[in-house]
Amino acid sequence: MQNQTILFEYILYGFSDLPSFQLPLFLTFLLIYLMTLAWNLLIILLTITDVHLHTPMYFFLGNLACLDMCCSSVIAPRMLLDLYLQERRISKSLCISQVFFFIFFAIIEVFLLATMSCDRYVAICHPLHYMHIMHWKLCVQLALGIWALGLIYALVHTLCILRLTFCGSVTIHSFFCDLPQLFQLSCNDTFVNVLLIFILGIVLGLGSLVVAFVPYITIFSTVLKIPAKNTKCKAFSTCTSHLSVVLIFYGTLIFNYFRPNTSFNFSEDRLISVCYTLMTPLFNPLIYSLRNQELRSALQRALHNINIIADFIHTTK
Repeated sequence: MQNQTILFEYILYGFSDLPSFQLPLFLTFLLIYLMTLAWNLLIILLTITDVHLHTPMYFFLGNLACLDMCCSSVIAPRMLLDLYLQERRISKSLCISQVFFFIFFAIIEVFLLATMSCDRYVAICHPLHYMHIMHWKLCVQLALGIWALGLIYALVHTLCILRLTFCGSVTIHSFFCDLPQLFQLSCNDTFVNVLLIFILGIVLGLGSLVVAFVPYITIFSTVLKIPAKNTKCKAFSTCTSHLSVVLIFYGTLIFNYFRPNTSFNFSEDRLISVCYTLMTPLFNPLIYSLRNQELRSALQRALHNINIIADFIHTTK
């Protein structure tokens, strides 16, 4: 330990092995980030302003859109700055802050997706009692509980990282600070940290995954019994949209955090990281908005109201 230099600053390797692609990558990721903000912000505004969307389903969907914006904003601005300025140095405090906020928003999304499955189960299997069971007080309590649990989860991992000493290589083999990459820089034994990921991942992550999928066994059997074709198609569309989001999100997270260290492949890891940090927050609103008739109708009403206001302003000039 005496001959090892303790690190307080790191270098994010990012995409430095692709020097000729720095500008194209910057423009591509900038476009993805701006589209992510625009789509998710649009969903939030529609769920707030359109009275037809003032239901528990769209309350949780608005929360999901907010999380996607936050999760993407933890990663994208720093990555874009590194691509544009070629300045990849990051302090230890900023690095650990990025880890905290990414874990915070990501785990909340895990819990939220499970909650949304339960909401769909009540809506489809118990439609007559839906608003009585999923009343607004319960929805707000669930949302606050999810955010509080996410804060505790992120704090536990962050505090365990703070006990580690980082030495040796200054290079983080990623475009953002994440747990697996930081463990590789530690000169302490990370067994407790890795064990914590697996224990909490199995208890909370796997538990949330079960809660997210099990209700759909009953949901699909109920939907198949619905005689009205339009109602059946609407229910299937809503359910498949949610399942698509769950599969994409869980699939990339499981691949990144629940693998043996011996299977590390930088190019492969970087591609997966791009998927769950940048692409998933973009795909989520697209999946929901393009497959959701109520959201499309709300957007049409909003555009119609904007046209009316614009015509009124034009005629009064």
